[in-house]
Amino acid sequence: MDTITGGSRAATGRTASNGPGFPGTAAAASTPTIGSGPLLATRRGQGLLALLCAVAFLDFVDASIVNVALPDIRRDLDFSAQGLQWVPSGYLLTYGGFMMLGGRVADLLGRRRVLLAGTVLIGLSSLVGGLAGDAGVLVAARLAQGLGAALMLPAALSILTTTFREGSDRHRALGVWGGVGGLASAVGVFLGGVLAEGPGWRWVFFVNPIAAALVIPAVIKLIPGDRRRARLADFDAVGGVLVTGGMLLLVFALVEAPDRGWGSGRTIGEIAGAGVLLTAFLINERMVRRPLLPLSIFRLRGLGAADVTGLTAFAGLIAMFFFLTLYLQNVLGYSPIRTGAAYLPLCAGVGIAAGICSQLLARVGTRPVIVVGALLAAGGLYYLSRIPVDGSYLTDLLPGLMIVSFGLGSVFVGVTTAANAGVPADQAGLAAALLNSSQQVGAALGLAIFSAIATARTDHLLAEHATPPAALTAGFQRALLTGCIFLLAAAVIGLRTANAHGEPPQARPEGGSTGSNQEVAGKEVAGQEVAGQEAAGQKAAGRKAAGQEASS
Repeated sequence: MDTITGGSRAATGRTASNGPGFPGTAAAASTPTIGSGPLLATRRGQGLLALLCAVAFLDFVDASIVNVALPDIRRDLDFSAQGLQWVPSGYLLTYGGFMMLGGRVADLLGRRRVLLAGTVLIGLSSLVGGLAGDAGVLVAARLAQGLGAALMLPAALSILTTTFREGSDRHRALGVWGGVGGLASAVGVFLGGVLAEGPGWRWVFFVNPIAAALVIPAVIKLIPGDRRRARLADFDAVGGVLVTGGMLLLVFALVEAPDRGWGSGRTIGEIAGAGVLLTAFLINERMVRRPLLPLSIFRLRGLGAADVTGLTAFAGLIAMFFFLTLYLQNVLGYSPIRTGAAYLPLCAGVGIAAGICSQLLARVGTRPVIVVGALLAAGGLYYLSRIPVDGSYLTDLLPGLMIVSFGLGSVFVGVTTAANAGVPADQAGLAAALLNSSQQVGAALGLAIFSAIATARTDHLLAEHATPPAALTAGFQRALLTGCIFLLAAAVIGLRTANAHGEPPQARPEGGSTGSNQEVAGKEVAGQEVAGQEAAGQKAAGRKAAGQEASS
């Protein structure tokens, strides 16, 4: 396994989170609507969207910014090749493991509270990581960063989806969010290279406390305080332990599988243990009075298909970022900065596609956007799967990257919108967590499968005395082709998603009962109506007084 996931990882790290994080879904805080026009037409609405996208940018960048700095980190902190993988993978582990819990806690205890808590945790843990003097401290800091991101992202996206509720506002907001998601993941690779070759790898971590110091005051200013939504005595603690334990064990098993082997006793035992914990979680949710995961949410048409589409597509797209980074550095000999710069055209393409698709949603719906986007991305990956040993960026990489970028932006926006369509306001954070969790599991699963495929091909050719560059390239080709197949599968699954047109959150799922949490459904937007109701009451009182005077 060292050919791909050992020796190569020493150079670039296991970039399980190195792809564009699909902007997950989430619910919103009670930002008041100004006047009767679109919220995005106001400075406050534009400021709020910019803030939420900045939060998303921070989380997505953290998933990829460390990867090209890994060789310097290994040298300075004396990491082993095996231990180095936990710098990127530690973030993925807690990010995916705590995502479900983070999203539901935001729904129950208040999204602004959870967003602030996650931002503070990201800032402090990043400061510790930048000051780390040994490997253990840095890995612990990365684990804490992942937990902070698991709190931040569902809260931020849920604030967006429940605040920007109307058609044009909603389409534009989700389009911008989708573009930021694709942009941030690729920009993270570039920024990591610039910082590693400039002021040093520690600044990869020091940028986060600065960003957090800017985000926290903006959150306090732009997002109103939370109403207490649920008493801690009502919290489903057993469900929280079971789902978090199950997700942590599952992601851990998938991260370790390429090194241990899929048939090893530990891998099989860990995956089986995760299955037992998650099954026990579902049984618990059916029995408790106020579940952490109200199963009625799955009655929403197309939500499950949207999540599975995201999982499958994200698994396929991870192959491109991970294996192309290895190809650029280990076969073509690119520097970290040059490797990061290679993805900049893709960033522009994702942003353009996200903007166009956000306008198409109202006309054609999410299903055509998802399916066409997945097919485009599959075509781009097929083009990239033909990379030669002596490849040229302009002819062998750039065309495929641009094709993928247009597909990527389309899938981002379509899946995010479809997974949020019609979700009750009090469960928007849960819907966000479901989508983000599926994407993180897809990332880990895809990397585990593709690494095994690439390594098997490379080892076979090395045994036949092929040159290392030729053997590595052949392994990368096989992995990229498998990623293309995954994206074709995502296009097929996408046909089962609801053809949403950016529907706003509903009061509750149809026919579903979600316990006491439904009593507060819509409370976040109730504040938007209070001023109007009070004014209407004053007018009615005036008319009544006038009538009394006339009758007298």
